[in-house]
Amino acid sequence: MQAPALTVRAIRAVPVKIPMNYALGTSAAVVREAPLLLVDLETEEGVTGRAYQFCYTPAAAAAIITLLDDAAAAIRGQPLAPEAIWDALSRRYKLIGVQGIVRMAMAMVDIAGWDAQAVAAGVPLVTYLGGSPQPIPAYNSCGLGLMAPQAVADEAEQLLAGGFRAMKLRLGYATLKEDLAAVRAVRKRLPDSVLIMTDYNQALSVDEAITRGRALDGEGVYWIEEPIRHDDYAGCARIAAAVETPVQIGENFSQCYDMEKALAAKACDYVMPDLERIGGVTGWRRAAALAQGANLRMSSHLYPEVSAHLLAVTPTAHWLEYVDWLAAVVEEPLRIVDGHAQIPQRPGNGITWNTSAVKKLRMA
Repeated sequence: MQAPALTVRAIRAVPVKIPMNYALGTSAAVVREAPLLLVDLETEEGVTGRAYQFCYTPAAAAAIITLLDDAAAAIRGQPLAPEAIWDALSRRYKLIGVQGIVRMAMAMVDIAGWDAQAVAAGVPLVTYLGGSPQPIPAYNSCGLGLMAPQAVADEAEQLLAGGFRAMKLRLGYATLKEDLAAVRAVRKRLPDSVLIMTDYNQALSVDEAITRGRALDGEGVYWIEEPIRHDDYAGCARIAAAVETPVQIGENFSQCYDMEKALAAKACDYVMPDLERIGGVTGWRRAAALAQGANLRMSSHLYPEVSAHLLAVTPTAHWLEYVDWLAAVVEEPLRIVDGHAQIPQRPGNGITWNTSAVKKLRMA
């Protein structure tokens, strides 16, 4: 679709802290609040594009804002062309590296830029990218952290609300026995048709991952996610070759360069890039082409409001990871019907801030 003529005017960001409806307990930490950075990219033509960043820790928000201010100063008055802006900012930050906080800021500029273009065109982002709104299969990734078997099974039942047919279960207990107890408790409580994705959050060594992966092979698990250090692609390849259950990685791919390395190493059976880490909408499109070339199914990591649009134009689209964190600060949260995300017909990515909620939840 023809890109509308827009000019960058300003970028504004507001940090908020969202209480989670379900605590996220992993092998690394228990998270009860989601620190988000809400980003507006304003244009001279009066169109605003929106994006948001999950900051992981509140301390990161201030650092990202500093980089956003620097990026805004660099592109103010320039045509809003997200791919060209990404390349220009990559050159600007070449010596420090497009990683971490730098990449976070750049991705927010990119996502908000694509949103503004679709808003100006008067169509949903998916339509602007050449697709059409359609229901996207989603799994519920709220909660299901490390808990006693009874507690995790109780929560699994609650997470079926909305007609979900799949959910994410965090593993990485101190022992394999405890991992199996959690999986079996959830599997026993849920209908057989409900899929269980598991996530180790990089908790294991290669040998331990092979041992636990083989033990999970007969437990009805749909995939095993990030069993070891995220960038040990040779180790992941060993696990994928030794374990029958598919291995899923990708949320820590930093731009497409890491994804290329993982694919070359045959490190996984599925991929799931993170919208921010892969480089926003621009990076996602490049990643989707890589997944298509490798004939690998591609899911999303977090950011379901935007990722739903992108999966609808991803040739090897697989699953949308759903979390409800943004619902507290938007006018119209992403709807889940019969286990599928409903891409809104509103122009752009569909995100509009609830100003009163933002004011209440704003971080100092």
